[in-house]
Amino acid sequence: MSELSSQRAAVLAFLRERVGQGAPPSLAEIAAHCGFASRNAAQKHVQALAEAGLIELRSGQKRGIRIPGAEPQAVLDLPVLGRVAAGRPIGPDIGLERQLRLDRGLFARRPDYLLQVQGDSMIDDGILDGDLVGVQRSGEARNGQIVVARLDDEITIKRLERGRDGIRLLPRNPAHAPIVVAADADFAIEGIYCGLIRQG
Repeated sequence: MSELSSQRAAVLAFLRERVGQGAPPSLAEIAAHCGFASRNAAQKHVQALAEAGLIELRSGQKRGIRIPGAEPQAVLDLPVLGRVAAGRPIGPDIGLERQLRLDRGLFARRPDYLLQVQGDSMIDDGILDGDLVGVQRSGEARNGQIVVARLDDEITIKRLERGRDGIRLLPRNPAHAPIVVAADADFAIEGIYCGLIRQG
């Protein structure tokens, strides 16, 4: 560590922190955190750290950075930040309700927070009224992913469908109709569904 430049040491410290949380950063995130002008500068430092044996790179993976000997954080402290609609969108009820300590293995990807489901529109995906869903903050999602979306200041959980005619938010219950996102709507993806906790 003493042989590293201050910039490279900062990159290594950031990588250790994020990998330890189970969320390896992208090159863009490394550049932003460390104040680099471009992703190319971040790539140069990452490659040098890999050549020095301080990190491992998994080929073909966008965030394929591993710290030798490090294990991802096994326990997560997650805030419960209100409700999300599985039905008609509901107004935002965002505010810290409580904090839960949960096993990282409960989730397919590392969530940033939890929301309580209200409604039954996602029952065919196993998401029931009252469940706590884990959400990873992201403004982007792939077609077909389950997302938490904000539509005209209301939030809902649905499957994302992008088509030639625009965006639809699809329920997973035949009793509910898809939500068509108008071209002029105030729409944003808030996060990606990571898994759920069923409250007894």
